[in-house]
This record gives sequence, C-alpha cells and structure tokens, in this order.
Amino acid sequence: MNSKIVFNKDVNSATIYLMKVFSIDVSALWDHFTTADLLDQWWIPKPSKCQTIAMNFEQEGSWNYAIIAGNDQKQFAGVKYHEINFHRSFDWSHFVTDEAGNIDRSLPSANWLIGFTGVEEGSKLTINIHFPNGREMDKVLQMDFEKQIQSSLNQLEDLLDKKD
Repeated sequence: MNSKIVFNKDVNSATIYLMKVFSIDVSALWDHFTTADLLDQWWIPKPSKCQTIAMNFEQEGSWNYAIIAGNDQKQFAGVKYHEINFHRSFDWSHFVTDEAGNIDRSLPSANWLIGFTGVEEGSKLTINIHFPNGREMDKVLQMDFEKQIQSSLNQLEDLLDKKD
C-alpha cells in the first residue's frame, strides 16, 4: 500500500510542492535519487522505462537519460546539479533535450529542490519545483505531470518495500 503524497501547486508563484514519507532511512532514499542504476528502476512511470545515458552526481554535474516508451520510441531529458548537501538536499535544473543532450528550449524547464529529512516513520521527501512563470507550469501540468510524478514516487516506494 502506497503512502499518501501531498501535491500542492501555487499558480501565483509558479511552484509545485510534493511531500511523501517512506519507511526507510535517509541514506537509502538518497541513494535511489543519486545512483543511476537505482534511478533507472523507478524514475519513469511504467510501462515506459528510464535509461541513463550519462551521470555525474556532483555540483555542476549532470544526468542525461532517455525515456523509452513501449514501442521503443525514445525521448530525452536531463538535469544539471547545483548545490548538494549530502543526505540532506540537492537542487537541479531539469529540462528536455535532444539525443545529443542539447536543451530543447521550446519545452518547459524547471528548478527542483529535493530534500530528505529523517522522521519517526523513516524519511520525509520534499520536492519544490519552481518554474520561470505560470505558463510554463501549466504546460507541464497539462502533460499529466501530477499523475506521472505520483506514479514514479509510488514505484519508488514499491521498489523499496521489496528490498525490506
């Protein structure tokens, strides 16, 4: 059974906030956000898959990945890491790319702050997503982002539950 996901959006500040509690310790949750082979197992909602092309988890490093749909059609995306506070938080700029990793500026990008906090139940994950403006946020929401991110976080919880 999946734990509740808090999903709030603020159109005025062009921000989305997510929160979910996982019944594991912070270090295990952190690893599933910072290790390519673990991210590949849950980041993209099934039946599609995530395939890391390159990852360098360090300040000003990057992660480029492919989204592989059931018909082997690929889309590409990436992040650029900024500040990293080990086992506490990191932030990244997330964007859509072409196969070579060039940013597609015609599609929305956003800055994410991902936080990890130890709580009695295990670990609290918080995600704050900041868009340049409300139009960009609306575009992402119209692409079914809320359902997709919730599905991904539930897949992560299912994966972690299997490891217990």
